[in-house]
Amino acid sequence: MAIGYACLTIGVPNTGLKRCILKNATEENIKRITLANLSALEAIIDYNSENNLKLFRISSDIIPFGSHPINQVRWWEEYQDILSQLGHKIRKAGIRVSMHPGQYTVLNSPDSKVVGNAVKDLEYHERFLTSLGMNANSKLVLHIGGVYGDKITAIKTFLANYRLLSNDIKKRLVIENDDKNYNIEEILQISEKIGAPAIFDNLHHSINPPKEDISDAEWIIRCGKSWTEHDGVQKIHYSQQKADAKPGSHSETILLEEFIKYYSELPYKKIDIMLEVKDKNLSAIKCNNAVGIVSHKNEASNSL
Repeated sequence: MAIGYACLTIGVPNTGLKRCILKNATEENIKRITLANLSALEAIIDYNSENNLKLFRISSDIIPFGSHPINQVRWWEEYQDILSQLGHKIRKAGIRVSMHPGQYTVLNSPDSKVVGNAVKDLEYHERFLTSLGMNANSKLVLHIGGVYGDKITAIKTFLANYRLLSNDIKKRLVIENDDKNYNIEEILQISEKIGAPAIFDNLHHSINPPKEDISDAEWIIRCGKSWTEHDGVQKIHYSQQKADAKPGSHSETILLEEFIKYYSELPYKKIDIMLEVKDKNLSAIKCNNAVGIVSHKNEASNSL
């Protein structure tokens, strides 16, 4: 089991990612930012290794305009040595990495241009993980997309467009429930049709539950059946609602009492937990330490 965090590392020197706006995306700037971001990723990996953090989501911004036609740099070739060295370091540290294309990567849009851009974005993310030498355990997390006034048609569109993806993308893709359109029951139905694993997100589920009222633990068990040995250890997303904010807003930090209660109710412990929280690595370390304490206490009580 691993508890990890997403994209940014708080309070650690030389880990910040650089960006530029489209009008400044010259070849020179793209190359400069790419090198800087790969260096930042190495610093993040070093930090995670030193702090026993074995789960990390790499930011989509690691390569500036990675799927945009403005970026004509063949970065996977130009920086092959750096990427290979980074991948070696990740594997040596035993860190599982993933990526999560953003809200504009919509595979079920009725607009063919949007779908085309989504496919390009998935190709970019897959290429980055492959350039690191990551196996199929390193996943790409995707939401289904919009409803567009007709959910049945929208799901059919997703299924049709999914079938057009390369096998390299398919072997990494996992689908996740969201807080507006597609609940976990619908995700599992789609998962069964396409063979992609399902990720259970507890906060999204609390906002957008299906009609069937069963525990989170039972949904996690059902999702677990969609994960194969090829996919690696099952992953879930865990977050807490930010007080006095719109539903779905992630909290500033993870409240330990609430997390420990949730952790204790998991149906099994061979599971990876991606925290989605504002203070990132700080909560991941806190939760890792707390779980270690809980495990130690349980071992002590079992020995009595």
